[in-house]
Amino acid sequence: MRPRLRWPHGPAPTLEHAHAGDPLAGLLDGPRARGAFMIRACFDPPWAVRVEDRAPLTVMLVVRGEAWIVPDRGERARLAAGDLAIARGPDPYTCADAPGTAPQAVILPHQECRYPDGRPLNGSMDLGVRTWGDRLDGDTVMLIGTYPMQGEVGRRLLDALPPLLTLTTDVWDCPLTPYLTEEIARDEPGQEVVLDRLLDLLVIAALRAWFARPEAEAPAWYRALADPVVGGVLRLLQDDPAHPWTVATLAEKAGVSRAALARRFTGLVGEPPMSYLTGWRLALAADRLRDTADTLDAVARRVGYGSAFALSTAFKRVYGVSPVEYRGRVT
Repeated sequence: MRPRLRWPHGPAPTLEHAHAGDPLAGLLDGPRARGAFMIRACFDPPWAVRVEDRAPLTVMLVVRGEAWIVPDRGERARLAAGDLAIARGPDPYTCADAPGTAPQAVILPHQECRYPDGRPLNGSMDLGVRTWGDRLDGDTVMLIGTYPMQGEVGRRLLDALPPLLTLTTDVWDCPLTPYLTEEIARDEPGQEVVLDRLLDLLVIAALRAWFARPEAEAPAWYRALADPVVGGVLRLLQDDPAHPWTVATLAEKAGVSRAALARRFTGLVGEPPMSYLTGWRLALAADRLRDTADTLDAVARRVGYGSAFALSTAFKRVYGVSPVEYRGRVT
């Protein structure tokens, strides 16, 4: 997730400011595609593709025909025209015209495509710009967008999703289908950026619809946003993580005692306020390490640590690697 430091100078925000925020904003601020993989897949039955790319998030929107998403574990899902599915990695799954169809291709990490016996496809299914499959006018047409790196989708967002979620046309109407259909096959300057932003918008629209569904199981911290006390405190921490918060100052803002806040916060969120703040600061630091060239000192100050050493110590304890090592892996 990207930091939203609205008050880089001056006093910390009040609970009044915090309550003004959209409860979805912190969660949906996560998708940030950068060179995401997008393709139009066109197939005639029987067809099946095995997906083993370990991507953290993949969106599949059926434009024509139908498709089945069959995970190795969990419930399979049938998609008709207009339906959408979001698969949360890294577990593999099969996308096919029917659950029993044998795969004709396997998608591996870095979008490497092979036959099931291991031979490379060598472009044999390429149909043009960002188009792949049997023929351009195939019975089934799907638009597929993949975030190839975990850093592109906030960890808290991924934790909030089931391995496979679906939205059918009886519960939502995707407003972006015409734009995606038109733009995905264009080959113009800046087109990758256009598609990245369209993919982000598609994911946000889909997730907003998903979290409005009764079957959506949001994480504890997300549900806690609805609490009149804990929700305001969460927004304070999310909106200004660099402030030197203490349980005492948070309790004062919330108008409750320290003991009452600690008890209520831990009961609803599953961890104490300061533990939550540490995780939030480190998540923001990880995003800045990936997306900026800021020095470690600058990152530390931006997210609420007094020095690069203090940030490094906390970061390595949680992520298992130093900030420098982390930046080398994701950039």
